[in-house]
Amino acid sequence: MNTAINASINNEGIPETTRFRILQAAHEEMYEHGFQGLRIDAVLKKTQLAKGALYHYFPTKLALGYAVLDEVIMGFFQENWREFLGASNDPLQALKAFFKKKCDDIQSGDCTNGCPLTNLVQEMSTQDEGFHQRLKEVMKNIVCSVSAGLKQGQADGIVRKDIDTIKIATFLLSSYQGIMGTAKCMQSMELAFGLFDTLGEYIESLRVKS
Repeated sequence: MNTAINASINNEGIPETTRFRILQAAHEEMYEHGFQGLRIDAVLKKTQLAKGALYHYFPTKLALGYAVLDEVIMGFFQENWREFLGASNDPLQALKAFFKKKCDDIQSGDCTNGCPLTNLVQEMSTQDEGFHQRLKEVMKNIVCSVSAGLKQGQADGIVRKDIDTIKIATFLLSSYQGIMGTAKCMQSMELAFGLFDTLGEYIESLRVKS
């Protein structure tokens, strides 16, 4: 999965490149091994930093994990979903394009380890309250973005007015996470494509009939 992020900017407007490198390396490690499998020495090896430099920014492994979730995963998912929803006047077409992009990511090998958000939800939501609250916030933000797009679609006469947009947005996010988890487990592109096609058919059923 393409996990590129922008370097943080400090109060003086100077890019905090060291902090950025740490977050990027930690995210890569977490995506491959999970938070519990995250090894600080692997992050140090990737960044070629001394322990003191890392601990200057993140005094504990937990602080590093929280920062990855707050600054990398939250930002990535917010921008990812909002980018597609904002790129079209038709939210249903935008959602189908988003899921088509996920199929392309799977085919290209970018999603070998599944969805980073789903992975952390399964691993950490019941293990640590800090992770739980942050993961919940990411999901709430996605649901709110999708719901807002659907509401606008209702106002524009594209989306059926008899649907509850929050429930539908939650269902779509849950379906996406389920498909990504199933594809990861089964290691089957064909299965993922078929499931995303079915999801696309469901999305189209939300359209106002002409």
